[in-house]
Amino acid sequence: MKPATWSGAVLAGGLSSRFGQDKAMYVYRGKPLIGWVLESMSGASEVFVVANRPYPGFGTVYQDLRRGGDTLSGLHAALAHAKHDWVAVAACDQPFFNAGFWDFMLAQIKPGSLAVVAVERGFFEPLGSLYHRSLEPEVLRRLGAGELKMQALLQSIPHVALDKTELEDRFGRYLFINANYPEDLP
Repeated sequence: MKPATWSGAVLAGGLSSRFGQDKAMYVYRGKPLIGWVLESMSGASEVFVVANRPYPGFGTVYQDLRRGGDTLSGLHAALAHAKHDWVAVAACDQPFFNAGFWDFMLAQIKPGSLAVVAVERGFFEPLGSLYHRSLEPEVLRRLGAGELKMQALLQSIPHVALDKTELEDRFGRYLFINANYPEDLP
């Protein structure tokens, strides 16, 4: 049930404290990390960045609407600002996604599901996932209640679970890399 239109959101709201510099702007293989992620979403009808600072030259940037909730705050802003029902959400330090990956994820949507997410041994990969925009009120409720765990959100909603290892076999072993330090990047 691949939708004809979808939104892409790149979360770049972290402090990059372990990384030692702004991860989004770190030049990797000739391009800032954020550029790789935005490029992977080239098939989206709209693409934007969620960050609490400007990223000139990288399109529309929205700030968190409810700060202090880490990834959940970023997800909330993405869902609140998206123009389309399905939103691809990735972190700015995940440069190995590509258009084929997002097409595959979108093709896995099932009626009634609210997320499409990779899972490994019961652990969800909340970024590099798809979310239905109708989740926005529930995410906002969780932010207000201090229920900030993405794992808990994903466990509580109808979702399509895809095997993380199979996705990495298909799209590359570094697919879900989360670079906390420059040396984490291959």
